[in-house]
Amino acid sequence: MLNIEDVHTYYGDSYVLQGVSLEVMPGQVVALLGRNGVGKTTLARSIMGLTPPRKGVIRFRNADITHTPAHRIARLGIGYVPQGRQVFRSLNIRENLQVTARGDGQWTFERVLDLFPNLRSRMRSLAGKLSGGEQQMLAAARALVGNPGLLLMDEPTEGLAPLMVRELGRTIGELKQAGTSILLIEQQLNFALRYADIVFIMQKGVIVHKCLPEELASDTAAKSRFLGV
Repeated sequence: MLNIEDVHTYYGDSYVLQGVSLEVMPGQVVALLGRNGVGKTTLARSIMGLTPPRKGVIRFRNADITHTPAHRIARLGIGYVPQGRQVFRSLNIRENLQVTARGDGQWTFERVLDLFPNLRSRMRSLAGKLSGGEQQMLAAARALVGNPGLLLMDEPTEGLAPLMVRELGRTIGELKQAGTSILLIEQQLNFALRYADIVFIMQKGVIVHKCLPEELASDTAAKSRFLGV
């Protein structure tokens, strides 16, 4: 589904990604973990064409998208739930969903609203008036109505109350059961391990560890060394 090979990305002269390689197989949930500032969001932006790499290759469904513009990457089938939600605050919920909706897949308006029932009753509410948790649900719903083959979620639990974290976890569980491929960039270790099929850990712009979630859960040394847990 997604294959990243030896990707090097800069912000100006700042060398952020220093040879990142990972893959997401069809129907797989891959968790990308790491401390703040190690390059996880930069990798998300590189995948989406917002900060293209200077070196390396990014393939989606075997097609090279390394230097493809962001709007074309979205149309190819990668849904992006960015860090900080970034919903269209001046539009209501329905209008936010209409911006990205594509009617040629399994994620219809009705199915997405079944997944996020809190949004159904507030369709005319402005996104800027929603709570942080509701905005996060809207960001995920907005990505899904585009019927992506891959869902890229960057720190989806950031700033959420425990109740909303549980609700988001329920949603990710349902997406996993539906066979949706997900790259989950996350800080909350237990949350990520609960849903991931495979785990990558990033440190200083490189992947330093790869394992099964149950292996990391019991590996105290790796958690301490790479995540400060």
